[in-house]
Amino acid sequence: MQRGALLDAARTLLSEGGTEALTFPALAERTGLARSSVYEYFRSRAAVVEELCAVDFPVWAAEVEAAMERAGTPEQKIEAYVRRQLGLVGDRRHRAVVAISAGELDAGAREKIRAAHGGLIAMIIEALAALGHDQPRLAAMLLQGVVDAAVRRIELGAAENPDEITEAAVGMVLRGVRG
Repeated sequence: MQRGALLDAARTLLSEGGTEALTFPALAERTGLARSSVYEYFRSRAAVVEELCAVDFPVWAAEVEAAMERAGTPEQKIEAYVRRQLGLVGDRRHRAVVAISAGELDAGAREKIRAAHGGLIAMIIEALAALGHDQPRLAAMLLQGVVDAAVRRIELGAAENPDEITEAAVGMVLRGVRG
């Protein structure tokens, strides 16, 4: 129960203040635990981050995968992949994952994040292959780059509203840069 409360507090801290806000004193304050108690659950800030990735990323990925499974054609699957990821931007779990991936982390935490992203990219490869891409893995990585750029644009509170950013990203991945 305490571990879950610590993770929830970590999500809040990350989504409100980024990686700088994730400190053991702040976790202790948010949960009402003594700072020494936080160390009983996690040996370091990186350990908190790794556990958040292990817990939250699969939930997020499952939502993307479920949206894709409801779609019929390869194009609809690609659209669902983009829309669901961008739809999750406002979710606290997503904001925490974005804050984590933007931060300075140790090699182990960065590797876990890369592996999780690799699983996300793997979801879209089949749809791209069905469209006839010669290099569906490369296309998937580039497509994810468009999604990542749209996520950053939404997170920054850009001049465009999130729906406009989502529509532009969907249009770009489905039609390319032809407009």
